[in-house]
Formats: sequence, C-alpha cells, structure tokens
Amino acid sequence: MKRWILIGVGALIAIFLLIQLVPYGHDHTNPAVVAEPAWDSPQTRDLSVRACFDCHSNETKTYWFSSIAPFSWLIQHDIDEGRRRLNFSEWTGRSRDAREAAEAVQRGSMPPIQYTLVHPDARLSDAEKTALEQGLQATLQGG
Repeated sequence: MKRWILIGVGALIAIFLLIQLVPYGHDHTNPAVVAEPAWDSPQTRDLSVRACFDCHSNETKTYWFSSIAPFSWLIQHDIDEGRRRLNFSEWTGRSRDAREAAEAVQRGSMPPIQYTLVHPDARLSDAEKTALEQGLQATLQGG
C-alpha cells in the first residue's frame, strides 16, 4: 500500500513538473497603452485600476504564482478574455462594453471571486461598487 502511495505521489510530482513546460501563460509582457477613456473622475480610474486593470488593460501586474502551471493557464485565459471583451488601454469608445462593465459591477460579478480571493485590495465596499458603477456609466457618456 505504501509503495502505491509513493508511486502516486511521484507521478503527481512528475506531471506537475511536466506541465511547467507548457508555454501558455509564461509570457508576462504587456502591450503598449494606446488610449484610455476620458475618465469622469480620478476616483473612477483609481477604482478601475484596483478592481479591473489586471484583466481589462495592458497594465497587468504579475505575481509569483502567475508563472506556475496550471494557475498560469487560468490567469492567462482570464487576461486574454478580459482584454478581448474590454480593454481600458486600447479604448475605442465602444459604449456597449462600458455599459456591460457597469452592469457587471452592479450585479457583483466583477471583479470575479477568484480574483478577489488573491487580490484583497480589489474587494470593493458597497459604496466603492456604487461609485465605480456610476463612474463607468459617466465615463461611458463621455465616450
């Protein structure tokens, strides 16, 4: 029985080491910031930086765990998807995206729980959520 446990643990360690060779999630370079929205206030931008920018901008900060598979895969997927849906660093004035962002903050689906678990500073109080939602709506009106 002990031998099978050791073989199982060894196999898990070997698999863990092998998946580190998969390159997806290893590139931590950020594209250039092209254009940002005309923020309605510095507070809206500050709240967006705290709660949104790691996935929804070209200003993603990396952490030690963002280089370890399978976490690196999940993080890279979230960044790729976040930038595809709404990128504050490549702002084109598409109001639909900003409106959806404000609605996501209102519903509580943004920032997502898996992000706030490891980024406690992204946890917004109810007042901050309201301010961010209203700020995103005002920024949307500004184009």
